[in-house]
Formats: sequence, C-alpha cells, structure tokens
Amino acid sequence: MEENRDSTVIVRVEKDEQQSRRYQIYFEHAAPLNVHEDVMVKYRLLKGAEVSLSFMEEIIRADEKNKAYVQSLKYLQRKPRTRVELFRYLSQKGYEAEIIENVLDQLEQEWLVNDASYAEAWLSQRVFRHHKGRRLVQQELKQKGVHAAHIVKALEGLGAEEELESAIAAARKKWRTTSGEHYLRKQKVAAFLARRGYPNGIARQAAQQAASEEQDNEREE
Repeated sequence: MEENRDSTVIVRVEKDEQQSRRYQIYFEHAAPLNVHEDVMVKYRLLKGAEVSLSFMEEIIRADEKNKAYVQSLKYLQRKPRTRVELFRYLSQKGYEAEIIENVLDQLEQEWLVNDASYAEAWLSQRVFRHHKGRRLVQQELKQKGVHAAHIVKALEGLGAEEELESAIAAARKKWRTTSGEHYLRKQKVAAFLARRGYPNGIARQAAQQAASEEQDNEREE
C-alpha cells in the first residue's frame, strides 16, 4: 500500500541566479517551488523544515501576491496610478482578482495609491499646465476609475478665478492661430475653450479677454 504523506521536508535551498532575491526550494516528496526571499523568510522555508502539503497553496498564493506587489511598484515608478488603473494592469498580467485586491489594499495602506490625492494632483496639472477645463478633467478622472466623491472634492478646490486664468492663457494661444473677422475669431476661440471643458461663461469671458488684449495692442501700435 502506498504511504499517505500529508507533509514533506525541505532538502535543499538554492539561490536563483537568474532572478534577484528569489530562491528555489526543493522538497523530499513534492515538486520544487521558486519563491521570493520575503516569502521564504515569512514561512521559514529552510533546509530541514517540515512543510504541510496543504500549506503549499498558501505559500504559492503568498508568492503570487509578492510578484503582483513588485510589479505594481515598478508600474508606479513611471508615474502615479489610480486603483482602477492598477487593477486593470495586474489583471492583464494574469493575476486573480482576490490577489489583486489584497495588493491594492496594501498599497493604499502604505499611501502608494491614493485616489483622492491623485485627483487633486491631476486636476492641478491639467488645468494649470495643459489648460483644460473642469468638465474635461472630470471626464478624464472618471475614465481612470476615480470615485465620484474624490472627483467632486478635487473640483471643489478649483476656484472660478483660477479656472478663468487658465482659460485666458489657452485663449491667448488659440487667438494667435485663429483667422477671420474679429467677432468670428472670438466665437471660434470660445468654442475651442468649451471643447476643452471650460464652462461656457468662462469660455466666452476668456475669448473676450484675448480679443480685447489684441485691440489694445493694435491701438498702442
């Protein structure tokens, strides 16, 4: 009769020369495992240690979580990401939803993922550097999966005067490349600003400001 084994012993531990901080764990009566150093330390996977075969699944899942966590950190090195963006990225890498959620919870606890802060930073960048209005920024944040409450809070921090200042900067630039009669140019610039997400009132006001500045310059000349 075949012996029924519910545990096995680690017979050898070798460093993986191809992958940084990973180790190959060899067992007496089980297939070898390749795990991250952190997982090896956490579960004390040392030579001579006895490991329950039913415990193997937990070790494997812990290593999968570690892989997903490391990939998330690399992804975040390029630029900040929202929780939904990271979920999509890790899903494409083939990780299970449960593992992904665990990793994202850990990243949030470590303040490496924070959708509220992301929304505020994105708003500031898009409005003041790229000259886009609140409606367009709101759409962009929705597409990135940011919760509506974070979007609302971020938009509340954008004053009307600040948005007008951004719109005027965009209007001045657009005015220089717009042709036609004076009133037609104002309409074109206002329409352009509206497409960039500025409220209609601010769009018209900014277009008028750009038109007035050109008239003032012409009189001075």
